Amino acid sequence: MFFMSIVISAVFSLVSSNVLEGAGYIVAFLLLMAFILIGILFDVVGVSVTVADERPFHSMAAHREKSASCALRLIRNAEKVSSVCNDVVGDISGIVSGSTAAVIVTRLCASFDLDSVLMSLVISALVSGLTIGGKAIGKKIAINNSTQVVHTVSRVIYMVRRK
Repeated sequence: MFFMSIVISAVFSLVSSNVLEGAGYIVAFLLLMAFILIGILFDVVGVSVTVADERPFHSMAAHREKSASCALRLIRNAEKVSSVCNDVVGDISGIVSGSTAAVIVTRLCASFDLDSVLMSLVISALVSGLTIGGKAIGKKIAINNSTQVVHTVSRVIYMVRRK
């Protein structure tokens, strides 16, 4: 888990650095939103896998649904999947979104001669609100639609592995 965290963090940071270098404010805010959304989506997956029931996927496997075995593997390894999705990817997304927000604040303050404390407060509050609110909504979706979420994720994994 430790090495996976380092690799994912390095990839996120590399993407962030490369995209932010010379990017305008719109691109910087879009990147910030992307990191927040990644954190929310992986949180949804982690919660869905944790609460999902195997029975619908046994039925799908009996009907030769190719991604059903992947879904069953996800559910049977819910502790590991949830840890990676919620803790590793979720925490890294939060950290990288925070540093992306700091870059945005620095640029805004330098370009428009704004109060850095006030801008930092506003941007931090915005990022926190979007992240916490998004994850709260995501958890409700994950709990109420766990079968559909796990099925969708397993289909994506199946298609990626097939290629």
